[in-house]
Amino acid sequence: MENNIKPEFQEKARQLWPELEWIKNESLRETTTNTWALALQQSVLNVDDLNTIPFTLLCGPDLKVTFMGHKRAVVHIAKDCGEQMNKFFKDDLPVNMDVLIAGAILADVGKLLEYELKDGKSVQGKYGKYLRHPFSGVSLAEKCGVTAEVCHIIATHAGEGDMVKRTTEAFVVHHADFMTFEPFRDRLK
Repeated sequence: MENNIKPEFQEKARQLWPELEWIKNESLRETTTNTWALALQQSVLNVDDLNTIPFTLLCGPDLKVTFMGHKRAVVHIAKDCGEQMNKFFKDDLPVNMDVLIAGAILADVGKLLEYELKDGKSVQGKYGKYLRHPFSGVSLAEKCGVTAEVCHIIATHAGEGDMVKRTTEAFVVHHADFMTFEPFRDRLK
C-alpha cells in the first residue's frame, strides 16, 4: 500500500469526487480516494486543469466537454444502470455497487499520468506514449491496495478490454464510458 500520499492530495481527491461517499465499504472508499490522491500528487495536471481540459484527445479542438464533466457523467450513468439492473434482474445478474462505483471513478485516473499541458493545451505526454491510461491506472490502484475486481474495471474499460472477458460491472462502466464518448467522436469528425 502507498504510504507516501500527502494529506492535502487526499483532501483534493475528496473535493473532486463527492461520489466517493456512495461507496459503502470504507476500505474500498479509502483505497479509491488514495488512488486519486496519488495520481494528483504525481501528475503535472491539477484539479483546475481537470475541470478545463477536454476529456479526450481523440475529438479535436472543438470538444468542450471537460475531463471531469465526462468522468462524473460516466459515474452517475454507471450507478443508475447498476441500480436498475439490481432492481430488474435481482439475483440473476447481481451488480456489486461498490465495485461498480469505485471502478467508474477510477477508470480514467491513469490519464493524470498520460496527459501533459503544452502551450495551455492537453497532449499525450512521453509517459502516455508508452503506457495508456488503463495500464497506468491499474498501476496506481494496485499501489494503493485497490481490489482486483476494481482493477479489472480500470484495465478493461477501454479498447484494451475487448481482448478479455469482462465482469458485469466492467461491462457497465465500459458502456457508460463509450456511450458518452462515441457520439462526440462521430459528431466532431
